Amino acid sequence: MTATVHDVAILSDFRYPGGTSASIAAEVRAQARAGLTTVLVHVRSPHLKRDRPFHPLITALIRDGAAYLAADGEEVTAKLLVVRQPRIFTEDLAVRPPVRAGRAVMVLNQAPGDAGDPARYYDFAAVRQRVEGLFGAGIEWAPISPQVRAEVLRAEPEATLAGVDWHEIIDGAEWWRERPARAGAPVIGRHGRPDPVKWPRTREELLQAYPDVPDVKVRVLGGGELAVERLGRKPANWEVIEFGTMEPVDFLHTLDFFVYFHDPDLIEAFGRTIMEAMAAGVPVIVGEHFRPIFGDAALYTTPAGVLPLVRELHADRERYRAVSLHGREFIESRYGYASHLSRLAARGIRPDAPPPPALPAPRPAPPKGVLLVSDNGVGLGHLSRLMAIGRRLPAGTPTVIATQSHGAMVAHREGFLTEYIPSRSVLGLPRQSWTELLRSRLEHLIDLHRPAVVAVDSVPHDGIVAAARSRPEVTWVWVRRPMWRRATGTEWIERRSAFQHVLEPGEFAAAADEGPTVDDRDGVFPVRPITYLDAAELVTAEEARAALDLVPGRPAALLQLGAGNINDISSPAARIARQLRGAGFQVVLAESAIATEPMPAPAGAHVVRVYPISRHLRGFDLVVSASGYNSFHELIAFQIPSVFVPNRETALDDQVSRARFAAAAGAALIVEDPDGDDLDRVLAHAVRADVRDALRRRCAEVAPGNGAADAADWLTALT
Repeated sequence: MTATVHDVAILSDFRYPGGTSASIAAEVRAQARAGLTTVLVHVRSPHLKRDRPFHPLITALIRDGAAYLAADGEEVTAKLLVVRQPRIFTEDLAVRPPVRAGRAVMVLNQAPGDAGDPARYYDFAAVRQRVEGLFGAGIEWAPISPQVRAEVLRAEPEATLAGVDWHEIIDGAEWWRERPARAGAPVIGRHGRPDPVKWPRTREELLQAYPDVPDVKVRVLGGGELAVERLGRKPANWEVIEFGTMEPVDFLHTLDFFVYFHDPDLIEAFGRTIMEAMAAGVPVIVGEHFRPIFGDAALYTTPAGVLPLVRELHADRERYRAVSLHGREFIESRYGYASHLSRLAARGIRPDAPPPPALPAPRPAPPKGVLLVSDNGVGLGHLSRLMAIGRRLPAGTPTVIATQSHGAMVAHREGFLTEYIPSRSVLGLPRQSWTELLRSRLEHLIDLHRPAVVAVDSVPHDGIVAAARSRPEVTWVWVRRPMWRRATGTEWIERRSAFQHVLEPGEFAAAADEGPTVDDRDGVFPVRPITYLDAAELVTAEEARAALDLVPGRPAALLQLGAGNINDISSPAARIARQLRGAGFQVVLAESAIATEPMPAPAGAHVVRVYPISRHLRGFDLVVSASGYNSFHELIAFQIPSVFVPNRETALDDQVSRARFAAAAGAALIVEDPDGDDLDRVLAHAVRADVRDALRRRCAEVAPGNGAADAADWLTALT
């Protein structure tokens, strides 16, 4: 069979979190828009030590069909091969990439070193030897900017480089928005990945570039915590936003000026964030060394000159607008998509070339792996159960999590390839529109990732049922937690036929279960209760206290009242905190790992946001908790003295019966009426050391173990 010949093959490590991946994504979009085909060839870089997923921009291109991702070992043929990131070749590759191309370009998007060490990042001669050994001596070496060109020639004066730089590109239309005149203090800021060398070295220059003055505001997206650490404080006029929590395009449109100064030893390869700011119409203030890239479209000064320049330009709105428009026009003409298509055409890749003859579609690989689908847009319960299973699947099992939870970022941080499906409440859609969106997204993810098994921890919404019926070749599993409230949820039980199997996480309080799942056990595969961690994964009490900044030698109590109680936390939590402090306890409030706003804390409570908080449970002498499935079973399994305050407002989960059973079994205490005297009475009992010791002993006797590994083994057998 004749191999498919792609227009462009891009070979790189697609896990890079910053400019490398953003640059690749821009070129793929430009190529797709022009009707050119792109294949991505992934190789692992030796200096990215921590395992991480592909950059979201790359994943989106693959999902949307703008680029095709070659499978490991798949033979690839292309008219042009573009290789990015020389640091990939600081060591020999484990496997030679099976890529054939008529022409090849090595894009030098990073200098070999910096002002202090010309080979700090890579030895150019060694990289060249490896690259030419893999792709031939005829490969073209193209620096990304004059700065990189100069540093390569400093490291190897005899190097033969392309006559024209392979510069960054951007679609200005995606970034530009009309900028109305803004009243009030000017806002200066910057965005980028966290890296100490991206900031001025001295405190003096840092505060000159990003001044601590009342008539100017400073906003930083990514790396602001490094600047704060360097200063030893956070200025009152600074706002620091965590990297990845806001889209750069949205962030830029909150700024009046983009200011970028860095460590003097850093050789900035290009300045993609500067280009993005100019494309968005934000006047840019940078050092003189950026002039070869941005010409007269940027404003050049030293850190000491930033504040006078900001005040001057902010007061002259006509000049401000002229600078904004000129920057946009410069970027569009110099670095727009058309410039990329021109350099491709110079290498024989033209959009108007006749398409290759139709070729038979390659035979798809057999499906493999697991797609884990979770419900819940406000909490982490469903998602944590699936992650507990996913992290115990055999090494090498392709595993993808698709979740409606805002905790998608948590799953991503835990190392999962994660797809976020915004919930109906987030999108504000009518039920039918939401059903169609959910169905189409699940179908697309199945077609993209080709799992053998789809495991769903959710009630079977219409969209899930429709997707299951449209993809019958996949094995569908309902991960169905028991302990539903009496006479609720029978309509969901009736939809069980959409799934081939039901996996049931165990329930410590099963004897008290009166919900509809009790009579629907035929063909159900039960496992022990599922917890994210095993007991051996918890840190010691001393380590936990140090990590949570608890006072040594003083008992500590944790409050985790759950999503259902969060809006009422000022009443029961305040009483709990007051009574515990009166008994000599320091009080810690567990804030959700996905909360978008800080949790209001009762006076004297210490708020922590840690996932999973269960890793630190041994640091607490007492826990006051809602009795949701996950926290309930963690506390009993890990033998933590607990007082349960059940949430009575849940739609399905019978927290009351669960907590009552634990109390009857002697494994915990329960507060039946948190608004009455019962709360004070139970807490007065719980703070006694002998009571807590008895609870620990009883939990050790009845702890049911963890069924997550059993669930993972069972799912693996279905793949």
